Formats: sequence, structure tokens, C-alpha cells
Amino acid sequence: MLEVCDLHSFYGEAHVIRGASLTVAKGEVVALLGRNGMGKTTLLRSIMALTPPLVRSGDVRWCGETLLGLWPHAIAARRIAIVPQGRRLFASLTVIEHITMLKSHGAREGWTVARIFSLFPRLAERRHHLARHLSGGERQMLAVARALMIDPELMLMDEPSEGLSPVMVQQLEDMMRELRQTGLSILLVEQNLYSALAVADRVYVLETGKVVHQCRACDIAGDQTLLGHLGVRKR
Repeated sequence: MLEVCDLHSFYGEAHVIRGASLTVAKGEVVALLGRNGMGKTTLLRSIMALTPPLVRSGDVRWCGETLLGLWPHAIAARRIAIVPQGRRLFASLTVIEHITMLKSHGAREGWTVARIFSLFPRLAERRHHLARHLSGGERQMLAVARALMIDPELMLMDEPSEGLSPVMVQQLEDMMRELRQTGLSILLVEQNLYSALAVADRVYVLETGKVVHQCRACDIAGDQTLLGHLGVRKR
């Protein structure tokens, strides 16, 4: 479904993504791994046409159609959602206001308020609370819920476990497994290696803007050299 082909992205004159290529198939969870500063977030931003960075060459194709040259809202309209690092919620809006900003409360197709609350019962309990009064785990649930309301076929998730307790990380993993069962594809940037491996089908390792390794998730856990090279934390 998603094809990133020899992508080159820049912040000003700084060449950050240096010919990266990857694919994500329907219903697949693909993890993008690497140490801090290797370009993982930049690659997600390049896919969504969020600036900076600026894509200067290469291609991003979705179901055979190029996304280059489209505005972010036009990419989202093609049912690609992003859950950004840091969640990026509106502190003064309630849970229900976040969920219904992209689709009305009375919607009956795709992801609805009722379906969201079924997946996230805690959000149902906190529906009238402001985002600034939520815990870190609740804010992450809300960021995912907001993204789901565009009925995505692909979700880009940037460091979703950041700042979460081990219990909440486990709940996040369970949620991603459940979403995969619906046919949703996920491209996951994750610093927590073992959390990524718990849900991913395949992994790509990014170093200085280049994909230097790719394999099945089940093949990476025993590679001590690669684990040390990644420099990510264990559970």
C-alpha cells in the first residue's frame, strides 16, 4: 500500500533523509528503528508532507498514486493518519471535542464515538475532561482515537510509548494488535525496541537517514550485534 522510494529530505541545506526506501502492506505493522537523531521522525513527516523537512527527490506512493506535491490535508483525505510524537492535543478541549472535531457525534459509519469508547473505555469515563487534565496514557489513547476518526487505512505512529508506564505500554501494544486485526496498516517509530518487536511484522533500521537493515521482527531479537548497534532500551 505504502511505498517510499529513494527519498531525500532536507532541513534547509541539512540532508537528513538520504535515499530511504521502505514498504508497508495492508494489515501489516512495520517498525522503523534507530538511535535518536537518525531521521525517523523526519521520514514520517516527509510521508505526510509536514514541513519542515522539504522533500527534494524520490517518491512516496500510496496505492500506486504519488503523494508528493499534495498538502497534508489531502494526504489525510486518502485515509492516512498520524499520531505525532508528544501527542499534540489541544489542552483546552475535552476528550469528546477532540474525538468529534473530524467527524460528528452522530456518525454511524467507520469509526464512531461509540466504537472509540468501546476500544478505549477509559476515554468514555473521561469524555468531559480537558486534555490537560489527562494522564500520559490517557493522552496517548486520545491521540490515537482522534487519528482513527478519519477512518484510516494507514496510521503513522511516532514514539507512542514515550513517557508511559510499563502497564500502559502493554495496553498500547494490545491496542495495536487489535487495530491490526481490523486490517489497519501501521508504520511505527519506536525507541523501545522490545515494545516494537512485540507488535511488528517487519522492521527497518535507519542510520543517518539511510535504511541499513531490514528483516522480520522475529529475526532481530537474537541478534546481539544489531541490538547493541541500535542503542535502544530494553524492557
